[in-house]
Amino acid sequence: MKRAALEAAAAAALGRGVRLGSAAAVSGGCINDCYLVEAGAARVFVKLNAARFADAFAAEADGLSALRAAGMRAPEPLAHGTAAGHAYLALEALELGGREDFAALGRALAALHRSRDERFGWTRDNFIGASAQRNSLSGEWIEFWRERRLAPQLALALANGHREIRQPVERICSGLPQLLEGHTPEPSLLHGDLWRGNVGFLAGGAPVVFDPALYRGDRETDLAMTELFGGFPRAFYAAYEEAWPLDDGYGRRKHLYNLYHLLNHLNLFGGGYLAQVRSTLGLLLRGL
Repeated sequence: MKRAALEAAAAAALGRGVRLGSAAAVSGGCINDCYLVEAGAARVFVKLNAARFADAFAAEADGLSALRAAGMRAPEPLAHGTAAGHAYLALEALELGGREDFAALGRALAALHRSRDERFGWTRDNFIGASAQRNSLSGEWIEFWRERRLAPQLALALANGHREIRQPVERICSGLPQLLEGHTPEPSLLHGDLWRGNVGFLAGGAPVVFDPALYRGDRETDLAMTELFGGFPRAFYAAYEEAWPLDDGYGRRKHLYNLYHLLNHLNLFGGGYLAQVRSTLGLLLRGL
């Protein structure tokens, strides 16, 4: 079944006349099965999942195209669809593993964030990991962060039995005007899921990003997530700050923005993230 889906993905990406050669399983995240497919002299990177993931792959292709259009290096989406009971996404195959130029990544991210619009959100909903991410447009950042980010994750957490966080998260939601007082971000184009596992480097050191959860929002949300799971090297932050210094108060706001991702990890992976959620809630509640 998987080989038939890989054949369909290769044909859609490279042309109906191609014949599938080898298909080697490779790493590519914890949600999808990933393969480096060879068809004649051509190669393509293919993600497979259950057919119900077709919309997630369509959203990923949309996000990658938007990043590339804004000047950020990302793999080119070649085709997506369903075949043989699987959803597939075929991408440009890149040779990663080169010198890690994190300073170049910092400058590229600052340039991406300068792609701005009038409203927060995106033209379509997408996914943060396997969780649905609502992106309906809003002119108010506080409203967007409360209704499109924190409230849906809280609802999922309650459905998963984590009732003990209801009151503190609701207090954070009602306290957003105080937590974000004086901060008026513009709607920047964001990667949306920027951690170390979603960054690579080409042979010459040029940075590449993938697996976006793209929308327009406060640029600080991307920076905050880079600090959440181990952080990036100092060269990244120095280069970003040189290109576009962060506003005063970022050190407090980053905990608010990372609460979204911690809640999502709690919902996706279970109670192992509950201690981090509680710690972050405590930090934020002390600011109210």
